[in-house]
Amino acid sequence: MNEHKPDELRDHVYDGIEEYDNKLPNWWLFILYGSIVFAVGYWLVFHTFSIVDLPSARYDKEMVKASEEQLARMSKQGLTDESLALMAAIPAQVEEGRQLYATYCVVCHADRGQGLVGPNLTDGFWIHGGRPLDIHRVVTDGVLSKGMAAWGRQLGPTRVQKVVAYVLTLKGTEVPGKAPEGVPEAAAAPPTAAPATAGATGNG
Repeated sequence: MNEHKPDELRDHVYDGIEEYDNKLPNWWLFILYGSIVFAVGYWLVFHTFSIVDLPSARYDKEMVKASEEQLARMSKQGLTDESLALMAAIPAQVEEGRQLYATYCVVCHADRGQGLVGPNLTDGFWIHGGRPLDIHRVVTDGVLSKGMAAWGRQLGPTRVQKVVAYVLTLKGTEVPGKAPEGVPEAAAAPPTAAPATAGATGNG
């Protein structure tokens, strides 16, 4: 028959405090070792091998999915400032627009939109208006007097919208480059007062 072993004091004393050499309860040890195993597994699954998305990544995917569904509904009602702005919030659309920009627009507007022959697309100044529809109109119809080609026929409506979505992501990034041209966006004339060919590929 097992006899109860009396508690034993450890040899050391710290600041007048003595410590008994007691064995920790099994339930406490189970929680401790279980927590360690869980932490290691969590790190491997979520961070090291990315087998499962983190909650923040799942949230981002859900938001993108909701934006795509909303964009599909809005597209049936025609092109608007809101639908173009929404497209600029969908990474896949923006990435396609970035690739198109790198192919067709970088020669005049530079790789980060800072402007070369064409205006800087990253500051707050716009020649033909900075609203999404203004930008779309200039990309589509061009501004021949400024050397801006009309890309509507060459790219088609869908690809023009994706370029505009990418240009919208450049707004406000303030990349050092060509000096501002036009007027601040807040001071731009109302759309109804703009010429039929008004718009801008950024600040264009």
